[in-house]
Amino acid sequence: MKTLIFNGSPRKKGETAYMIKTLQEKLGGEFKVVDAYRARISPCIDCRWCFEHAGCAVQDEWQEILPFIEECDHIVIASPVYFEEVTGMLLAVLSRLQTYFSARYLRKEEPVPKKKTGAVLLAAGSIGPREKAESTAEMLLRQMSCDSLGTVYVNRTDKVPVRDREDIIQEIEELAEKLR
Repeated sequence: MKTLIFNGSPRKKGETAYMIKTLQEKLGGEFKVVDAYRARISPCIDCRWCFEHAGCAVQDEWQEILPFIEECDHIVIASPVYFEEVTGMLLAVLSRLQTYFSARYLRKEEPVPKKKTGAVLLAAGSIGPREKAESTAEMLLRQMSCDSLGTVYVNRTDKVPVRDREDIIQEIEELAEKLR
């Protein structure tokens, strides 16, 4: 079982990282984590190469991610919530999914033939709404042929960290069970 995780957090040991670690421990299998703040992946430059070709003309670490998207069993999008949205760096990385959008709607091809399951992990330091971030993450999962199994959302992490939230840890464990 292979799981690809897109981590949208700038903090190596923050709440999102803790949620990812907990999911990995409960899920097991092989993991590839794409760290949006540290990966050498440029945002889409709208060159339109993918309008007529599979893949992406920009040569960077994204080329290593594409095969994993196609072969993995699960994809998880994990992010802090900033201004009601997933982080800008995560959006920049995932803008490269334009190649799948172009395949589906312009080239009339199935971009990711292997169907997979997906999930979303969101952490908010305050009480901000989750709907925009969750909607964006769900749309991005659909671009990668994922049926989402749900979202684990935690707020007020500035007051109570995830590690002290048994309810959230239990939700992550239940999500891992669904993904298995």
